[in-house]
Amino acid sequence: MTGVSIAGLAFDTPTLMATGLAFLIALLGTRLLIGWLVSREVLDKPNERSSHDVPTPRGGGIAVVSAIVIAAFVHGLATDGLPVATAVALVAATGLAALSFIDDMTPLSAKARLAGHVLAVLLGLGAIYLETGSAGVLGSPVPIGVDLVLTAFAWVWLVNLYNFMDGIDGISGVQTGAIGLGFAGLAALDLAPFPLLPLGLAMTAASIGFLVWNWSPARIFLGDVGSVPLGYLAGFMIVSVGSDEPAISGPWVAAMILPAYYVADATITLGRRIAKRENILHAHRQHFYQQAVIRGRGHATVSAAVLLANLGLVTTAWHVAPTDPASAALAAISIVAVLMLWMRYWPTTQAEPAA
Repeated sequence: MTGVSIAGLAFDTPTLMATGLAFLIALLGTRLLIGWLVSREVLDKPNERSSHDVPTPRGGGIAVVSAIVIAAFVHGLATDGLPVATAVALVAATGLAALSFIDDMTPLSAKARLAGHVLAVLLGLGAIYLETGSAGVLGSPVPIGVDLVLTAFAWVWLVNLYNFMDGIDGISGVQTGAIGLGFAGLAALDLAPFPLLPLGLAMTAASIGFLVWNWSPARIFLGDVGSVPLGYLAGFMIVSVGSDEPAISGPWVAAMILPAYYVADATITLGRRIAKRENILHAHRQHFYQQAVIRGRGHATVSAAVLLANLGLVTTAWHVAPTDPASAALAAISIVAVLMLWMRYWPTTQAEPAA
């Protein structure tokens, strides 16, 4: 099958075509959505917990998720077909997008949303298990039942933390693009299952198309319809690698490194709120990235810093984790720690536009 080589990595023609298709659908679809969502008043309106100043349409995730799903299925049609687990994950992500859009239009209860997240995760775990014979990411000596429960819990948490972290212009587009690129590179290097190559590139391309309209000052937000299924797909890629590799192996560590910033910010912030006995269901502005904006950093500056840190994580996952997992883990912790310290404590020289 013909293709091209980029930076020493080979990409076949169907993969490149699907990647381009994902970019175009996200780019053009997001632009069309702006007017449609405004006409139906599907808007995020500023309040005391917001990081933006003007009503802005939310729901750009419709185009982003559609771009990823369509590109992945087109790639499957052009090759040997989609693996069952990937197809199930894409269908589940589409279902989560539909559930989340309903929630954006008519708020659902927290229990209903959580039930949908859990069902999607269980479907994904079941599909991965049927395809590979394993679905837990910890492996021996953890009992398989415990491993599956902990993996499911972590996956559900990733779905929700992705939603929590989508609070300023550009941040989730940057994060999703980096995670997609990271897993695509791992697959190209034979460190992850091959189906993650076209899926990862589709996620990156769709994110770039969306960022054209979401970069500060954003003309549209991702919304739950985007952040929830994107968190789900990120979890699917992590479990796909983790269930196929021994714990603490190079590929396993590489997979865990890629979402490290989002996981650290959301988990530490949740832990602090629990420690202070706050209602964790109430909206807030305590995430590290939110504190950076409050302290005078502009949305573009913060998202650019997240991009820089993620490029460091991707490089570490590709080039350090395969041969030295311990050093890679230490490097990832250091990168994330520096980013979060900069967000929360590094002095600002002057106020920047917030949005």
